[in-house]
Amino acid sequence: MGFPAYQARVPACVFLLLFNRPDPYILAIQKSDTEGYPWRNQVALPGGHMESTDPSPVATAFRELEEELKISKDQVDFIGSLGHFQTLTRPRDIEAFVGLWNRKGPVRYDATEIARILEIPLNTLIKTHQVKNYHAFRPDIRELEYPFGDVIIWGATARILYHFIELIYPLIDDSDDDSE
Repeated sequence: MGFPAYQARVPACVFLLLFNRPDPYILAIQKSDTEGYPWRNQVALPGGHMESTDPSPVATAFRELEEELKISKDQVDFIGSLGHFQTLTRPRDIEAFVGLWNRKGPVRYDATEIARILEIPLNTLIKTHQVKNYHAFRPDIRELEYPFGDVIIWGATARILYHFIELIYPLIDDSDDDSE
Protein backbone atom coordinates (compact mmCIF):
# COMPACT_ATOMS: atom_id res chain seq x y z
CA MET A 1 0.00 0.00 0.00
CA GLY A 2 1.47 3.36 -1.03
CA PHE A 3 1.53 6.54 0.98
CA PRO A 4 -0.53 9.55 -0.06
CA ALA A 5 1.51 12.24 -1.84
CA TYR A 6 1.56 14.51 1.20
CA GLN A 7 3.43 11.80 3.15
CA ALA A 8 5.84 10.89 0.35
CA ARG A 9 8.15 13.88 0.72
CA VAL A 10 11.84 13.08 0.35
CA PRO A 11 13.78 14.19 3.46
CA ALA A 12 16.56 16.72 2.86
CA CYS A 13 18.71 18.82 5.17
CA VAL A 14 20.43 22.16 4.68
CA PHE A 15 22.68 24.47 6.67
CA LEU A 16 22.11 28.17 7.13
CA LEU A 17 25.72 29.07 7.91
CA LEU A 18 26.44 32.42 9.51
CA PHE A 19 29.89 33.99 9.56
CA ASN A 20 31.39 37.39 10.29
CA ARG A 21 33.17 39.56 7.73
CA PRO A 22 33.15 41.63 10.15
CA ASP A 23 29.34 41.91 10.05
CA PRO A 24 27.15 38.79 9.87
CA TYR A 25 26.90 37.07 6.48
CA ILE A 26 25.11 33.97 5.23
CA LEU A 27 26.81 31.42 3.02
CA ALA A 28 24.64 30.31 0.09
CA ILE A 29 25.22 28.59 -3.24
CA GLN A 30 23.91 29.05 -6.74
CA LYS A 31 23.20 25.73 -8.42
CA SER A 32 24.84 25.04 -11.77
CA ASP A 33 23.24 25.82 -15.13
CA THR A 34 22.81 22.16 -16.08
CA GLU A 35 20.17 21.24 -18.66
CA GLY A 36 17.42 19.13 -17.08
CA TYR A 37 18.61 19.79 -13.50
CA PRO A 38 15.47 20.66 -11.47
CA TRP A 39 17.25 23.32 -9.37
CA ARG A 40 19.14 24.85 -12.29
CA ASN A 41 20.51 28.35 -11.44
CA GLN A 42 18.59 28.53 -8.15
CA VAL A 43 20.04 30.00 -4.98
CA ALA A 44 20.06 27.46 -2.15
CA LEU A 45 21.59 26.73 1.20
CA PRO A 46 24.19 23.95 1.15
CA GLY A 47 22.66 20.55 1.77
CA GLY A 48 20.94 17.62 0.17
CA HIS A 49 18.95 14.43 0.52
CA MET A 50 19.08 12.18 3.54
CA GLU A 51 20.57 8.77 2.81
CA SER A 52 19.66 5.53 4.57
CA THR A 53 23.18 5.41 6.06
CA ASP A 54 22.81 8.83 7.71
CA PRO A 55 22.18 8.34 11.44
CA SER A 56 20.24 11.61 11.81
CA PRO A 57 19.10 14.71 9.91
CA VAL A 58 21.92 16.82 11.40
CA ALA A 59 24.41 14.15 10.28
CA THR A 60 22.96 14.52 6.78
CA ALA A 61 23.43 18.30 6.91
CA PHE A 62 27.08 17.93 8.01
CA ARG A 63 27.78 15.21 5.40
CA GLU A 64 26.31 17.35 2.62
CA LEU A 65 28.26 20.40 3.80
CA GLU A 66 31.48 18.39 3.58
CA GLU A 67 30.56 16.91 0.18
CA GLU A 68 29.37 20.14 -1.41
CA LEU A 69 31.76 22.73 0.02
CA LYS A 70 34.51 20.80 1.84
CA ILE A 71 33.48 22.49 5.09
CA SER A 72 34.06 20.01 7.89
CA LYS A 73 32.09 19.58 11.09
CA ASP A 74 34.96 21.01 13.17
CA GLN A 75 34.62 24.30 11.26
CA VAL A 76 31.00 24.83 12.40
CA ASP A 77 29.56 25.64 15.80
CA PHE A 78 26.16 23.96 15.65
CA ILE A 79 23.26 26.10 16.94
CA GLY A 80 20.17 24.04 16.19
CA SER A 81 17.24 23.34 13.91
CA LEU A 82 15.03 26.00 12.33
CA GLY A 83 12.36 23.40 11.58
CA HIS A 84 10.92 21.82 8.45
CA PHE A 85 10.10 23.48 5.12
CA GLN A 86 8.33 21.82 2.21
CA THR A 87 9.00 22.38 -1.46
CA LEU A 88 6.12 22.89 -3.82
CA THR A 89 7.33 21.64 -7.20
CA ARG A 90 9.18 18.50 -6.08
CA PRO A 91 8.06 16.75 -2.89
CA ARG A 92 10.83 17.49 -0.39
CA ASP A 93 10.77 18.00 3.37
CA ILE A 94 13.78 20.15 4.18
CA GLU A 95 15.03 20.44 7.72
CA ALA A 96 17.14 23.57 8.07
CA PHE A 97 19.92 23.82 10.63
CA VAL A 98 21.84 26.91 11.77
CA GLY A 99 25.53 27.03 12.49
CA LEU A 100 28.38 29.50 12.90
CA TRP A 101 31.13 28.90 10.36
CA ASN A 102 34.66 29.83 11.46
CA ARG A 103 35.90 30.40 7.85
CA LYS A 104 39.03 28.30 8.44
CA GLY A 105 40.10 26.52 5.30
CA PRO A 106 39.10 27.17 1.70
CA VAL A 107 35.64 26.48 0.33
CA ARG A 108 35.85 24.10 -2.61
CA TYR A 109 33.01 22.80 -4.77
CA ASP A 110 32.21 20.79 -7.86
CA ALA A 111 31.41 23.24 -10.68
CA THR A 112 29.13 20.67 -12.33
CA GLU A 113 26.77 20.97 -9.35
CA ILE A 114 27.45 24.47 -7.99
CA ALA A 115 28.01 27.53 -10.16
CA ARG A 116 29.25 29.81 -7.40
CA ILE A 117 29.34 30.61 -3.72
CA LEU A 118 27.33 33.59 -2.49
CA GLU A 119 28.32 35.48 0.63
CA ILE A 120 25.19 37.45 1.47
CA PRO A 121 25.23 40.18 4.12
CA LEU A 122 22.53 39.39 6.67
CA ASN A 123 21.79 43.12 6.84
CA THR A 124 20.90 43.11 3.12
CA LEU A 125 18.32 40.38 3.70
CA ILE A 126 16.94 42.19 6.75
CA LYS A 127 16.60 45.46 4.80
CA THR A 128 14.66 43.64 2.06
CA HIS A 129 12.49 42.05 4.75
CA GLN A 130 11.72 45.51 6.13
CA VAL A 131 11.25 47.32 2.81
CA LYS A 132 8.83 44.64 1.58
CA ASN A 133 6.96 44.76 4.90
CA TYR A 134 7.43 41.04 5.54
CA HIS A 135 7.76 41.41 9.32
CA ALA A 136 4.82 39.83 11.19
CA PHE A 137 3.13 39.17 7.84
CA ARG A 138 3.55 35.91 5.94
CA PRO A 139 3.61 36.85 2.26
CA ASP A 140 2.24 34.48 -0.34
CA ILE A 141 4.88 32.08 -1.64
CA ARG A 142 4.71 33.77 -5.07
CA GLU A 143 5.53 37.13 -3.43
CA LEU A 144 8.29 36.04 -1.05
CA GLU A 145 11.59 36.99 -2.66
CA TYR A 146 14.96 38.30 -1.53
CA PRO A 147 16.86 39.87 -4.43
CA PHE A 148 20.63 39.82 -4.11
CA GLY A 149 22.87 41.16 -6.85
CA ASP A 150 21.97 39.39 -10.09
CA VAL A 151 19.86 36.63 -8.47
CA ILE A 152 16.55 36.31 -6.66
CA ILE A 153 16.21 34.01 -3.68
CA TRP A 154 12.77 32.41 -3.73
CA GLY A 155 10.94 29.19 -2.86
CA ALA A 156 11.99 27.06 0.10
CA THR A 157 15.24 29.01 0.55
CA ALA A 158 13.30 32.28 0.84
CA ARG A 159 10.92 30.67 3.35
CA ILE A 160 13.89 29.49 5.46
CA LEU A 161 15.43 32.98 5.38
CA TYR A 162 12.06 34.57 6.20
CA HIS A 163 11.65 32.28 9.21
CA PHE A 164 15.20 32.96 10.42
CA ILE A 165 14.79 36.73 10.11
CA GLU A 166 11.47 36.59 11.98
CA LEU A 167 13.18 34.63 14.78
CA ILE A 168 15.97 37.18 15.17
CA TYR A 169 13.78 40.23 14.50
CA PRO A 170 13.56 41.25 18.18
CA LEU A 171 17.38 41.49 18.16
CA ILE A 172 17.58 43.76 15.12
CA ASP A 173 18.88 47.22 15.98
CA ASP A 174 17.06 49.94 14.05
CA SER A 175 19.07 52.74 15.66
CA ASP A 176 21.06 53.28 12.45
CA ASP A 177 17.86 54.33 10.69
CA ASP A 178 17.13 56.93 13.38
CA SER A 179 20.52 58.64 13.33
CA GLU A 180 21.10 61.92 11.54
